[in-house]
Amino acid sequence: MARINLRPWREELRADKQRQFIVMLAGALIVAAGLAFLWQTHVQGQIDHQESRNDYIRNAMSDLEQQIAEIEELKERREELLSRMQVIQDLQGQRPVIVRAFDEMVQTLPDGLYYTQLEKSEDSVAIVGMAESNSRISTLMRNFENSDWFSEPNLTNVSAADGQRSGYSRFNLSVQQVVPDADDADAEQEQ
Repeated sequence: MARINLRPWREELRADKQRQFIVMLAGALIVAAGLAFLWQTHVQGQIDHQESRNDYIRNAMSDLEQQIAEIEELKERREELLSRMQVIQDLQGQRPVIVRAFDEMVQTLPDGLYYTQLEKSEDSVAIVGMAESNSRISTLMRNFENSDWFSEPNLTNVSAADGQRSGYSRFNLSVQQVVPDADDADAEQEQ
């Protein structure tokens, strides 16, 4: 007797292959989803890493900007302090000059004459005073011309004194203050 297979083996084979295809398709989809997830995780990790580097650079830049601002402020303070120190040094250097100038004014002052007002502006000294006679004023002007500390005496006004001091003349005189060289001033002080 002949063996005849009446089972629908072709449909079963087709159904078997279809199940295998669906399993393989599902496996491929799972693997693809896993790869996509890994790829996205990797890319997101790189983005996060780059953002953290950018944040670090921004923080470092803000710190540097603060340090630059502090340095600029310190430079300004340094310039202010240097200018103050220069002013103080100039004043310290002029202290002996002022004392010496007053001493010279006393030495040039002849008897019978006195100052009522002294006013200094830059290198010029304006003098208002009283004198017993005009010859005393002339002596004062000669003394200023011979002085190492003053020059160019200029008499602007001589008038009779008012009130109590009859016989006295009131005068206005201006002289230029000259600061001699340090060597000349030292030699003169030693004498």
